[in-house]
Amino acid sequence: MQTAPRTRVASLATLLGLLLALMLAGATSASAHAALLSSDPAQNAVVRTAPTQVVLHFSEQVTLAADDMRVFDPAGKRVDSGSTGHNGSDDTTARVALASGLAQGTYTVAWRAISADTHPVSGAFTFSYGHTSSTTPVAGEQPVKGTTLVGALYGGSRTVQYGAYALLVGSVALVLLCWPAGVRRRSVQRLMLGGWAGLLLATVAQLLLRGPYEAATGIGQAVDLTVIQRTLGEHLGTMLVVRMLLLAAAGVFLSMLGGQNGVGRPADETDPATGSTEATERRLRATLGAAGAVLAIALACTWALADHASVGIQVGLAVPLDVVHILAMAFWLGGLTTVLVGLRTPAGEQVRREAPQAGVVVGRQKEVRREAPQAGVVVGRREGGIGVSSVRRFSTVALCSVSALVATGVYQAWRGLGSWGALTSTTYGRLLLVKVGAVVVILAAAWISRRWTALLGSEPEPAAEPAAEPEPVPVPAEQPAEQPADEASDEPDPVRRAQLERQDAARRTATAQRAREASPARGMLLRSVLLEVTFAVVVLIVTTLLTNAPPGRSVTAQSQASGQVQQITSGPADLTLPFDTGGPGANAKGKVSIEVDPSRVGTNVLHAYVYDSSGKPADEPELDVTLTLPAKSLGPLPVKLSKLDVGHWAASALQLPMAGSWQLSVSVRSDAIDETTVTATMNVSS
Repeated sequence: MQTAPRTRVASLATLLGLLLALMLAGATSASAHAALLSSDPAQNAVVRTAPTQVVLHFSEQVTLAADDMRVFDPAGKRVDSGSTGHNGSDDTTARVALASGLAQGTYTVAWRAISADTHPVSGAFTFSYGHTSSTTPVAGEQPVKGTTLVGALYGGSRTVQYGAYALLVGSVALVLLCWPAGVRRRSVQRLMLGGWAGLLLATVAQLLLRGPYEAATGIGQAVDLTVIQRTLGEHLGTMLVVRMLLLAAAGVFLSMLGGQNGVGRPADETDPATGSTEATERRLRATLGAAGAVLAIALACTWALADHASVGIQVGLAVPLDVVHILAMAFWLGGLTTVLVGLRTPAGEQVRREAPQAGVVVGRQKEVRREAPQAGVVVGRREGGIGVSSVRRFSTVALCSVSALVATGVYQAWRGLGSWGALTSTTYGRLLLVKVGAVVVILAAAWISRRWTALLGSEPEPAAEPAAEPEPVPVPAEQPAEQPADEASDEPDPVRRAQLERQDAARRTATAQRAREASPARGMLLRSVLLEVTFAVVVLIVTTLLTNAPPGRSVTAQSQASGQVQQITSGPADLTLPFDTGGPGANAKGKVSIEVDPSRVGTNVLHAYVYDSSGKPADEPELDVTLTLPAKSLGPLPVKLSKLDVGHWAASALQLPMAGSWQLSVSVRSDAIDETTVTATMNVSS
């Protein structure tokens, strides 16, 4: 009986070893979520010579597509030439060449890249050649219709994968460690198969949605073979394929688990077909448990080696701790869901029906005890819900899982945040606070559940029904030959007596089980476990959001890089904007020089000097200035100007409420009809 399962398990272990080697070969070391550290030309810089290329420098290695960098001139026309690639052999850079004969003005650079932790990052900035100028919005850079749907579906597939993995691993672990009889419950089997199917379907969905998600295109690209091929060539695509292969092996494992009836057989029963003993069943359970453990660890590695743990500091420690974190989550939350199903299972009840053939059959759910053929009554009992002893065993497993979750979670939080300030100043930190709050609620509910479990176990056993009188033996189909008178007075058949005693014991056990399940403590335990499961769903959703959010360390690196750029470009702003109203006068064409001091948040002084084409102060009838902060959808804010002299305007109390790249617009009217507006970008520091 054991040779075939062990051979299959050995083959399964060999396959898992090869898959793990494939995953470990793809692990890398970098910092989670690429941050743009610098660029050449620099952001908001004004260069005197026409650049021939644009180079970006990131905090970690990035993966690039041919069209990931786009450069637009002031009129909105693309001026990049060739494909995007790395600058030489440096895989932390992105480079694109520029066309020759660039016109002077302000250029816009839009970029996208894939971080080493498989998350897409993107951004845009401007630089100027010769002088600043107005820019034209680029229609092609607006969000594509359907990208919001793709993002929602992509995030949803990741959430479903976490939940399905927890159901699959947690339910299998519970029946192997705590509730062996549960493997024969249809509701538990549905949990296992539901977790397996949900994880497989969600993995396929993520594989298809990955291309449109990282390219910010519509959902129609999900079935594009070229896009799918590109995804398969990425590190994340490799991990998703490995996960699907592991799930194929998991399907074989589940069929083996469900096909071995002895796994859930009580110790006092013997398999009638094979005659297997308790020791044999124990060895079988240990073999299946070892195979299941290898599968669970391998599946957890497909997340750990493709997410935040695989990059950054201390990768060699972070990856195994992340695997422990995922396994502990599955044991706790998946096992908790299975316990909830077990608690909701009604009490066992006796089943009595006439035997189709002569004989007496006594057993559980499947008729497993068969006596010598004779007329009789079939008496059996359907399996009841999870027992107190099983809940107690799971309580111990849950306590160990929670301890592992707390220990590994603290390390992950320290590694991801980097500082206490990031806990409230970054999206990653705020999501972490929400997750901690949900876990605290779960722990409180778990403490209550332990109290109800202890109370349920301490309740006295209810009185069983008095033993019923033995039922009369049914008349056999064929009358035996008459026995001698001296044999008629012998005692009843001992086989029949044993059958009646087992029937009577089954009735008493069923009565006691119904009384226990009617206990108020069981109902309260069910409610507290339901509360745990509800907040466990919240934890899974927040976990998905955390994996998509840039860690605090990455945000800090980005801020420091931005701060360095800001230090270079901070200070009083000095902008020169050429204008041409198209009018006939000498003042119709010239330039406007804008000075903003100190160009910081708060009160500033603005001076505007208008010169004609000969460089002399121009007496314009009207000059208007407005400020807009596109990143915050703030403005336009009008600036109240006072004319101090010919060609000289000023605002002595200009209030700038926020730091960032402001768009300054200057409207010049040279006569009653002719007017033009020119724009430039101005940095405002905090």
